[in-house]
Amino acid sequence: MCSSDKEIETLLKSLNKTKFRGSFHLNVKMLGYVKDKGIDKIKSDAYDLITKRIAPAVIANDGKQTPMKQVHPVFIAEHATGTCCRKCLERIHHIEKGRELTKDEIDYIVKVIMMWIKNEIKD
Repeated sequence: MCSSDKEIETLLKSLNKTKFRGSFHLNVKMLGYVKDKGIDKIKSDAYDLITKRIAPAVIANDGKQTPMKQVHPVFIAEHATGTCCRKCLERIHHIEKGRELTKDEIDYIVKVIMMWIKNEIKD
């Protein structure tokens, strides 16, 4: 698990170079959604979604719980950052599955997601 902003930015750049993770971007509608709702609301939504859908120790539909369509900017960010399921969290972020996420891990995941979203709205 990365800790500093610089380490996370390096990870995001690396993930963006891959064919799959690099294919995710916020479309015009999602960019407008972020602008309309504000970054604080998006961050609040990220905490809510991660806590409910990714943090539990056992997820019945792990690997399929995060929509890939442009439903919410956080979902797109999860796929782009490898925070979409416990398998990806383990492989990319070295956060083992099979146990409930800690508050620090949830904070880290939301930080990664929000950094990706902020990069998207800058472009």
